[in-house]
Amino acid sequence: MTIDVHDPDGVRLQKVLAAAGLGSRRACEDLIAAGRVTVDNTTVRELGVRVDPLTAVIHVDGLRVQLDTSIVTIALNKPKGVVSTMHDPEGRPSIGQYVQDRTERLFHVGRLDAETEGLILLTNDGELANRLAHPAHAVPKVYLVQLEGRVTNSLGGRLLKGIELEDGPAKLDKFQIVQTTPQASLVEVELHEGRNRIVRRIFEEAGYPVTGLVRMQIGPIRLGDLKSGRTRVLSKTEVGSLMVRVGM
Repeated sequence: MTIDVHDPDGVRLQKVLAAAGLGSRRACEDLIAAGRVTVDNTTVRELGVRVDPLTAVIHVDGLRVQLDTSIVTIALNKPKGVVSTMHDPEGRPSIGQYVQDRTERLFHVGRLDAETEGLILLTNDGELANRLAHPAHAVPKVYLVQLEGRVTNSLGGRLLKGIELEDGPAKLDKFQIVQTTPQASLVEVELHEGRNRIVRRIFEEAGYPVTGLVRMQIGPIRLGDLKSGRTRVLSKTEVGSLMVRVGM
């Protein structure tokens, strides 16, 4: 059964897509005619369909289209020594100071301890922030970990199976040795849980103290070449991929 998504009081779908940055109105008509657009999980091919941009859930090629132009999501490369709060009552450097010129009320997604560097997301989309932080969505995160001593692949096998911590078992989803010397090792790991200091605790329990830790990726969003202390606004495609990852 086909669901009727047409709203006679709404805006033409191709106009909504063009306003969201998907191209010219003609290009958006081509997207619709090709069956690449869904509204509320229903494929729309007719050019006369009107929708309410405030309530319609629109996907193009499976990616969620962000229709609310007031929504912004920002990537920050958090420097070492900065706490993961918007304001710190003790006066320590906090992530809020890196977005103090923004007028939106931003929520940070996830935390990094003060000594850990790397990717933190900030958004004024409360629903997206809640879903990204919720364990049910198990958003994977990738870290570059510097360790004392030479590690071997046997350590990776052990941590992929799981290790017992004081607050329950924990395991990595992926483990890769990047570089190793007799004195130190650099490994890349992926895991989807977000318990406090979880990466540091896993390796310390395994007998390899962490000397440096950088979060490189959250879900589909990569740190890339973003310099320490700098921010960038995520593209519409990146936000769409994040929304799909958490079922929005």
